[in-house]
Amino acid sequence: MSIVTKTGDKGTTALMYGRRVSKCHPRVEAYGCVDELNAALGLARASAEHDFIRSNLLLIQKDLVTLMGELATATEDLPRYVKDGYTLVTSQMTHKLDALVKEIEAQSVSFKGWATPGDTLNSGALDVARTVCRRAERRVCALQEADQLQNSEIVIYLNRLADLLWLMARWVETKKQHV
Repeated sequence: MSIVTKTGDKGTTALMYGRRVSKCHPRVEAYGCVDELNAALGLARASAEHDFIRSNLLLIQKDLVTLMGELATATEDLPRYVKDGYTLVTSQMTHKLDALVKEIEAQSVSFKGWATPGDTLNSGALDVARTVCRRAERRVCALQEADQLQNSEIVIYLNRLADLLWLMARWVETKKQHV
């Protein structure tokens, strides 16, 4: 089977369960931004020198697959999605991010005001991921405002993730200063 299906040649794509929508549909825009975020996190993970960053980013990337699946499902198809055994974004996922924030904040992480990205390759990659996360968050908020988002925990999760990525970048920079 080829990756080339030609089904999108007319500017449409399929959501879960086959509903076709425009490739610029707000739902596609939202999960597309999360897909970009996942790729940016992959780059940040690949450039990480610290296992703490690598292992936590991998866990987050796995959670993003759950998030993308939910976003790629039309609201009216969510009951079927859950019945088929797929997982929705939960507050427990956000709580894991909160715990990481607390863990990092308990360490001596130095920052004052705005940060200038790029002190290290890894902190720069984390800052790129953060900005992509904020864009994804805005796209998901647009879905929510259009009454096309059933699960408001997705917005909370992305908001917390952007905060965590900023903090991780500062953690990496602080570690560099203490070497």
